Amino acid sequence: MTNSTKQAGYRTLQPPKIIDTIDVLCRRIDERFPQSSLGQVAAELHRLAGEAVVRAARIRRPNLWLRAGIGLLVAGLTAIVVQAVRYLRVDDQVLVFEHFVQTFEASLGSLVFVGAAIVFLFSLELRMKRRRALDAVMELRSIAHIIDMHQLTKDPERVTGRGQATASSPKRSMTPFELGRYLDYCSELLSLVSKTGGVYVQEFPDAVAIEAVDRLANLTADLSRNIWQKIMILEHVVGGPRVEPPAVVASPPQSEPGT
Repeated sequence: MTNSTKQAGYRTLQPPKIIDTIDVLCRRIDERFPQSSLGQVAAELHRLAGEAVVRAARIRRPNLWLRAGIGLLVAGLTAIVVQAVRYLRVDDQVLVFEHFVQTFEASLGSLVFVGAAIVFLFSLELRMKRRRALDAVMELRSIAHIIDMHQLTKDPERVTGRGQATASSPKRSMTPFELGRYLDYCSELLSLVSKTGGVYVQEFPDAVAIEAVDRLANLTADLSRNIWQKIMILEHVVGGPRVEPPAVVASPPQSEPGT
């Protein structure tokens, strides 16, 4: 791989890398919190990311059949206008100012109508692609809100056992370390939601679609910021950073003396 190829890889989003990252995150969540609903949300995001590659390719691909149909319709409208001009007869009555104004207004109105129809047909493909991109972004916005719902009841102060729980209080089953990891996973999922949205507009630079993806990025950033506020509170309440206990690793066999 040349240096230019490597540089190009760092200037564009690589959808396979995003999918692989989500896949690894799914495994991390399942290993830490087996059969959790957050793991199911992560699996759904993984499916959406895989669909994003296919749907983005479909959006940027030209619709040749639609373009051919539009070309035929535009050619038909143009032929009708040309034929109407060819058979237009100018008599002495038309040359009178009042009749001339009426004829001119009617002709101008017809031309405006035909022009508007041609513009509508030429913009049809763009609007169809934009609609597909916006629908996909709306799905990602929904999953971002679902991720946020999963962390709403994860209150850092609950791990201290302060206060009297009520019958409707959420269960306090997580340790401080587990709660920190759970919040971290939610923040990572939100970031990957935003990156998945960027796949749709990377090669489809439509202003409306780009604005929708930017709003998605702002939404996930705001939600992630709230999560990190909880993480900071958790570190303050517990006292000290959340350090993961070291994994138990088998010691290598000791060499015999003299070997």
